[in-house]
Amino acid sequence: MHYKFTIIVPVYNEEENLERVEQELLAYTKIATFPTKIMFVNDGSKDGSQLLIENICERHSNFSYIAFKENRGLSAAIKAGFDYAETELVGYIDSDLQTAPSDFNLLLEYIGDYDLVTGVRANRKDSFVKNMSSKIANGIRRTFTHDGMDDTGCPLKVIKTEYAKRIPMFKGLHRFLPAMILLQHGKVIQVPVQHFPRVAGTAKFGLWNRLLGPLMDCFAYLWMKKKYINYTVAKQSK
Repeated sequence: MHYKFTIIVPVYNEEENLERVEQELLAYTKIATFPTKIMFVNDGSKDGSQLLIENICERHSNFSYIAFKENRGLSAAIKAGFDYAETELVGYIDSDLQTAPSDFNLLLEYIGDYDLVTGVRANRKDSFVKNMSSKIANGIRRTFTHDGMDDTGCPLKVIKTEYAKRIPMFKGLHRFLPAMILLQHGKVIQVPVQHFPRVAGTAKFGLWNRLLGPLMDCFAYLWMKKKYINYTVAKQSK
């Protein structure tokens, strides 16, 4: 089968969620807009996640994985997924499944005209503190990047792979994916998606990760924007 879309699933100590991840992503592949592959990126999990991932991939030919030697963070996991993807389109979803795989079809409706389509979580089911810290962090980030996005932390995105592979990722930059596509003169759009409470496992981000860390990352983004190399090839030998 010729696959067109790869969904990256970063995993860090999510053994309690992986059976549900398998079921829901397998169900999605049967209704997906395009033939779809699933790629787990195990970010140095210390629980039983790796064994579960290997068993899942043995059961399904369109599921694969890469496993880090040690924990390197969400941005590194997403970057590795971009690096190893071989399909025309790439997306990602968190393994906590607080967003619905079926909503990828909503995003894919727009990918022909845009280079990145990101979800924006409607009626978020998180705590007051988490919601408010994310809202503040998004406001700060918009002030720095002018990307026009309301919820760049939404773990449901689709990107044209040629753009994704050119993103110079660093730790924390997963929040700046729309801005990094804009640096490539790409087009971005946000689309409302469903959001659900976490039902298993524990959240990996605290107040520092959601608020103070992103503020520091904004200065890194400004440095990168100033130094970013962008070019267009006018002609090439045959």
